[in-house]
Amino acid sequence: MSENICAVVGVGSGLGLAIAEVFGRHGYSIAMLARRPEALTEYEKTLQSANIQSRGFSVDVADTTSLVNTFNQIEQTMGAVNVLIYNTAAPRQSKGMTTTAMELIQDFQVNVVGALTSVQQVVPQMKARGGTILLTGGGFALSPYPDFTSLSIGKAGIRSLALSLAQELRGDNIHVATVTVCGTIGQDEHFAPDAIAQVYWDLHSQEQAAWQQEYVYK
Repeated sequence: MSENICAVVGVGSGLGLAIAEVFGRHGYSIAMLARRPEALTEYEKTLQSANIQSRGFSVDVADTTSLVNTFNQIEQTMGAVNVLIYNTAAPRQSKGMTTTAMELIQDFQVNVVGALTSVQQVVPQMKARGGTILLTGGGFALSPYPDFTSLSIGKAGIRSLALSLAQELRGDNIHVATVTVCGTIGQDEHFAPDAIAQVYWDLHSQEQAAWQQEYVYK
C-alpha cells in the first residue's frame, strides 16, 4: 500500500484527469472515482504511461451507500486517503421555474451531498496525520445564472460546505478549501485543465499559517 493516496471523485478527461496527473507526478497513488468503467480503464492507461500508479473505482456519487462502500474499498486496497478532491457536478441547464423539485434534489445529491459523504469517509483517518480536502466550486456560487439555477444552488452549497468544514477541521490539521472556477474549463489557455490543476497542488502545498479557504480562479 502507498503512503500517499489522492482520491479524485469525478475524474473526466479534463480537470479531473489533470489533477490526478499533477498529484501523481509528485508521488501520489491516485484513486479515481467515476461512473463509467471503460473511461476509468483509459485513464489508468494514461497515468500508467506517465509512471503514475492509479486504480479506478466505478461509482455513482448520488448513491450514498455505494459511495461509502467505494471509500471502504479504497482504504482496504490502497490505504488511507491523504488528499481528497471532489470534482463532480450535475450541470443541468434549466431555469428555476422549469426545474422540478425532484430534479433539484437529484442534482443537490451530486453537487453537495456526495461531497459531504466523501469527506465524512476520509476525515477519521486524516485526523491521525493531517490531510487536504479540496472541493471544485464555480463562479455560479458568486453570481448565480438563471439558465443554470440548480447548478448555481449546488455551487453555492459546495462553497458554504467548504468554508464551514475549513473552520471545523483546521484544528485537526486538515486543510479544506474550494477552488471557485469563474469560467468554462478549456475555453482558452488560461482555463486549460493543466493550469487549473496546478492550483490544487499549490493549495495542498501551503503551510498551515498560510492556508487559504478559497481560491477564486478567474
